Amino acid sequence: MTIEMTTDLGGAAPTVPARRRTPVAARPVGLAADIWNVLLRELQPVLRQPASVLFAMVQPLVFLGLFAPLLPESPDGSALQWFVPGIVAMTALMSASFTGANLSEEIISGSFERLLVSPVRRSSLMIGKALREMVPLVLQTVIIVAVVTPFAFDLHLGGVLVGIVVLVPFSVGLGALSLALAIAAKEQAWIFWTVQQTVIFPLLLLAGVLLPLDGAPGWLQTASDLNPLKYLVDAERALFAGSFPVDTIVSGFAASFVVGALGLWAGVRTMDRAS
Repeated sequence: MTIEMTTDLGGAAPTVPARRRTPVAARPVGLAADIWNVLLRELQPVLRQPASVLFAMVQPLVFLGLFAPLLPESPDGSALQWFVPGIVAMTALMSASFTGANLSEEIISGSFERLLVSPVRRSSLMIGKALREMVPLVLQTVIIVAVVTPFAFDLHLGGVLVGIVVLVPFSVGLGALSLALAIAAKEQAWIFWTVQQTVIFPLLLLAGVLLPLDGAPGWLQTASDLNPLKYLVDAERALFAGSFPVDTIVSGFAASFVVGALGLWAGVRTMDRAS
């Protein structure tokens, strides 16, 4: 049995007039908007898991618990007035220097490459990631002050707030340097950790965070004078004590802004050359 199928092609199909669409120009996203979007992305893990900030406080709290009882009493008051500002500066240093560790994981997983080809400016990627350090700095300082205030620590709220402001550029700049180091190390994370651990402890010791450097030999004093963290620690100790010596605070601000400016400059250049 044969089946024949015929199609009538005689009639023309009705034509539908095409709609004219007016092209809409896309609005360029500004630099500030890009930075804000990157900052929000970087803060999501902190906001979702605020306990991570507490875990990062283990080492500073151990230092407070083990070192503070060994310090001699100061004639000006409790030894905590001298020791706590150094611990706050140390916490800022440790937290900011670990920023590149998260980027190393992104590089290894391949997610960093997807960020590089996104329409977000590369400078915004670096600045937004570095600005993230402001939030842990504030939270960790609040936790440290809250812990030590019941133990013979005189709280001067104004000095503490100014001290946080002094540390912000330093934390952002150091975070940018840490990110630049992670980009330079690429998938070899051991390079990042080797350089980070090699640099961080001399900076702590030469800043007089744990021990005073008053009786140190001349070469050690010279090395300490070249350490920007020393001027921040001096400013923090004056501010946490409730005093506002202009020269010490200006030196602290200057050292903080120098680290912030150099760190962001080096970080943005490294991000622009990343591949």
